[in-house]
Amino acid sequence: MPRKIMAKKSENAGNITIQYYRSSIGYAKKQKEVVKSLGITKLNQKVTRPDTPSMRGIVAKVPHLLRIVD
Repeated sequence: MPRKIMAKKSENAGNITIQYYRSSIGYAKKQKEVVKSLGITKLNQKVTRPDTPSMRGIVAKVPHLLRIVD
């Protein structure tokens, strides 16, 4: 019988890590709300969220404040 070869799943399969790397002081209130909606409260904080087109779209709205970390 052939053996099944199982691929190792990485810990972050299907997830992205988002880092808040620049302060939102001086930016529009809407942009501050985007950062807060991700559950980010402190500068340089990293959060893990599902890797979906909508989540990547949220990060794309404020690329000067957030970045996707590998």
